[in-house]
Amino acid sequence: MKKLLATAAALLALLISLPASGEGKWVQTPYAPPRVMFEFYLDDPQKIGSALYWVRALVNTLTVAPYGYAPEDMEIVVVIHGTEIVTVASKNESKYQEAVDRMRYYADLGVKFKVCGQAAEDFGYSVKDFQEFIDVVPNAITELAHWQQQGYALIIPQIFEKKLDIDKIR
Repeated sequence: MKKLLATAAALLALLISLPASGEGKWVQTPYAPPRVMFEFYLDDPQKIGSALYWVRALVNTLTVAPYGYAPEDMEIVVVIHGTEIVTVASKNESKYQEAVDRMRYYADLGVKFKVCGQAAEDFGYSVKDFQEFIDVVPNAITELAHWQQQGYALIIPQIFEKKLDIDKIR
């Protein structure tokens, strides 16, 4: 028992004497061109701006050095089936102009935007009611399954309401 206590004390002394851990290090992950599907299913159409930042984060990171991928190297699909459907209805363009402009920009880069036909019907929309960059698909869930079967990674943006001040929680 004495030997066990002595060993434990020695181990504890060794751990205490070790220098505090150093600082973090930058790691350059060797990312490949993405095959990604974003699922937008938001409880408030105003959150689409925040969800689009997730697309931006992916595109911006991979188009600059050291990756330098061209937009055509990336395969990105956005499936829309929550309240944010109203943002891509043509009649609401002025109300959601900033988000529409951003989506149109990404669509011009090759991002495909898909709207759930069943959800669109629930909102009283038909195919003709949507922006020109929108493809209406039969169902969001089957669309999500389809793209996953094609090897696309699924990303579901989590949009939180900021309740805490960053300076107070650091």
